[in-house]
Amino acid sequence: MKVLHLPYGGQMVTLCSALREIGVEAASCHYYKSNFNFKPDLCLHLQQVPPTKHVMIRTEFFNRAVQEFDVFHFHFGQTFLPDHSDLEYLKKMGKKVVVQHRGSDVRRLSIARQYGNPYVQVKYPDEKAIVSELRKLSAFIDHAIVADHELLPYVREFYKQIHIIRQAIDLRRFEPSYPSAAAKAPLIVHAPSHSFIKGTQFVREAVRKLEKRGYAAKLQILHRVSHEEAVQIYKRSDMIIDQLRIGSFGIFSLEGMALGKPVVCYIRDGLLDTYPKELPIINANPDNLYDQLKRLVGHPERLPELGLQGRAYVEMHHDSLKIAKQLAELYRQL
Repeated sequence: MKVLHLPYGGQMVTLCSALREIGVEAASCHYYKSNFNFKPDLCLHLQQVPPTKHVMIRTEFFNRAVQEFDVFHFHFGQTFLPDHSDLEYLKKMGKKVVVQHRGSDVRRLSIARQYGNPYVQVKYPDEKAIVSELRKLSAFIDHAIVADHELLPYVREFYKQIHIIRQAIDLRRFEPSYPSAAAKAPLIVHAPSHSFIKGTQFVREAVRKLEKRGYAAKLQILHRVSHEEAVQIYKRSDMIIDQLRIGSFGIFSLEGMALGKPVVCYIRDGLLDTYPKELPIINANPDNLYDQLKRLVGHPERLPELGLQGRAYVEMHHDSLKIAKQLAELYRQL
């Protein structure tokens, strides 16, 4: 069984590496060079050629890949060709196909607000376009993967079978560096991929309020840095703030926990019970972020223990080798 993951994302790279370790031949392919310097097994480097040639290059790659691979694992709702016309051929050829939705590719404001999240915003407001894409995909793909129950309502009506498989992290790449219990001016790191969607303005406001009220804390917000550089900065931090609007946590939270850092993130009402009970994330929304940070900054002795809990959580539930075994089992079922 040979598996191909595409078309972009650090998770693809992590998953393929783990799949190979458990004996599954797997390769990751990016269409464009990663802005975060992720290193896939293959890259088409479409950024180097005129847009008029992109479909031709993708079609040529598709024709080669069909001859070589047995399973195709698509991410972010993208396939070989922009119009998804490749999917009908893959089905006729008897290839195994699964799509993994990551978040912004399926979130719709009309659905998000049904779950009592007053802070939620979405990256793509055109709901008709999102639904159209989901219909095209699900016409030929029976199996979809999401990371948690927050994403489930956006895709539930489209696919025959939906699998919840959590995000993966290669723990060996994240040596814990626990914060000091005596930190006098804790360093808070926030690394938004999209400042408005992630609630960066609320992070700035909360830290400014801390400073005005005499609490010593430093804030570092990361933009457009390589993943390697970002991880080095995370290691020096005392706590991590992830996203404050969406209502669930992402890869940034996992990396923070793997490094032994307390993580602050907003988990919406009704979702907490769907995660393992050991989840140690400090649940904060835009309205109470200041209060939560005040407790942490004012009591640095809590930070190491929270860091230890976070590391234990990702070891238990997000180890890439464990996730790879779940994927391998799914591939056998397709």
